[in-house]
Amino acid sequence: MKKLLLLALPVLALSGCSSSSTWGWYVINPMTPGGWINIKFLISGMGDTILISVIAAALSIVVGLVVALPGLSKKRGWRLVNRIYVEFIRSIPLLPMLFWVFYGLPIIFREMGLNIPIDPFWGAVITLALSDSAFTAEIYRAGIQSIAKGQTEAAQTIGLNYLQTMRYVILPQAIRRILPPLANQFIYIVKMSAFASVIGMQELTRRANELVVTEYRPLEIYTLLILEYLVLVLIISAGVRWLERRMGSDERG
Repeated sequence: MKKLLLLALPVLALSGCSSSSTWGWYVINPMTPGGWINIKFLISGMGDTILISVIAAALSIVVGLVVALPGLSKKRGWRLVNRIYVEFIRSIPLLPMLFWVFYGLPIIFREMGLNIPIDPFWGAVITLALSDSAFTAEIYRAGIQSIAKGQTEAAQTIGLNYLQTMRYVILPQAIRRILPPLANQFIYIVKMSAFASVIGMQELTRRANELVVTEYRPLEIYTLLILEYLVLVLIISAGVRWLERRMGSDERG
């Protein structure tokens, strides 16, 4: 009963506030035509947010693995390449990197004689993938190094080369261990995708900003925006927990 009361409190508070002249929950009230239109306008940005996040996460996973492997090399030069990339990318705040990619890369391309425009969508994807790849590389490195050296030695004994050992022996075991931190990075990408709004990407945050300008109700509109991100994160978390159970990543041992 106490849990039900706790869940009901926000609903009661909102319903009570809607009758006050200082509140404007009507702008997102699904029971009114205007409120429903506003809700649909806000939710319509969710598709772009999800698409940006999924593509950026996929690129980050690939780039992160490529960056992580030199960090595991016995040669100091390769390890140095890994450290330079990781430390350099991790030191750059996301917003300046976004501006550099969106406004700077096209200039560099033109100087090289290439006409490659970068629209807001791909500017956001490239930035998020680059920013996250350094963190993903460290997750890969830690996961791979956590696998016992005997696994590598056993693979070499049966004639597997380095790439085959990584593909068939080390990475399948490491993936089970790094799945939770990779999921955290995906949630990070989803939340950081809000920065794409500053370069004109019509995702969730951009649509909320536009609606605030027309309705002048920032509290109510940004409250719904927060709830949208909350729903996305809860869905991702539930999916990751299901995947962990399937892969056995949640086993205690």
